[in-house]
Amino acid sequence: VGTGVSRRRFVRGVGVAAAGALAVPVWPHIRGAAAADTRWKMRLSGSSINFTALPIEQACQRLAALGFEAIDVWSAHAGCPHLDDALQRLKAEGLKELLAKNRLKLNSFSVYAGGYPRYAELLGQCGGGVAIRGSAGPCDPKDLVAKMKSFLEQLKPELDLAEKYNSYLAIENHGSSLLDSPDSFKAFVELNKNPRLGVALAPYHLQAIHASVEDVIAIAGPQLFYFYAWQLAPGVEQLPGLGKTDFAPWLAALAKIDYRWYVNPFLHGEPPPDETSKVLAKSLAYLKDCYGKL
Repeated sequence: VGTGVSRRRFVRGVGVAAAGALAVPVWPHIRGAAAADTRWKMRLSGSSINFTALPIEQACQRLAALGFEAIDVWSAHAGCPHLDDALQRLKAEGLKELLAKNRLKLNSFSVYAGGYPRYAELLGQCGGGVAIRGSAGPCDPKDLVAKMKSFLEQLKPELDLAEKYNSYLAIENHGSSLLDSPDSFKAFVELNKNPRLGVALAPYHLQAIHASVEDVIAIAGPQLFYFYAWQLAPGVEQLPGLGKTDFAPWLAALAKIDYRWYVNPFLHGEPPPDETSKVLAKSLAYLKDCYGKL
């Protein structure tokens, strides 16, 4: 489960009782690698929505050819067909075969459209992973703790599904939402006692409110289940290495908390597939260069 230090951090984040029942969520291949080498490992996942114009088979081929280790499969946000196609046509066995053929691990399902319950069984049948969803509407700062507590209570049915299907639920921060500000991350982390629940951190939205990404990474700690390598910029400049943001401090912050999941380069409004492949290749090279300098 990583080092003793990360276990202690986990206990502080989600409670002693929960930690005793289930330790920090770490895939077996990650756990083994960590045991062999104590240096923090940056692992890279790509989002299928960045190839929305292609069927899921070709999206997987593109991501694998670029060198991604894992995939984040998107439901129908912005018309992405991939997760519903997997659910209705490929089924679990077909999706597993497709990923195995391309030597891709399953990182996550992004379920902003459709919701987690629709895809929970498929995620479990494919070996489990992270389901990423949004939080709730904004609230007055004085009501933050009460609203966050209520939101976490409402997640119980989905967390029961995560337990049943050996998966995890990650809540993304977004502009004008309940999970948005650093204070809201603090409230989430302090109130969350379920080791299957964590956050999906989108720096794009933190930069929009001039919040420190490094500080929020530190706040989230072991409850950080997903990291969008995504900056506030137009077009392809949203990607690491193409815009103005220096991602090295963000990777250093991830290393400091011993982040055990994937780093996911991301943009919305991608260009045509060939151009997307080119800019993602540049972005991956940049991230690897940043990592090499840590």
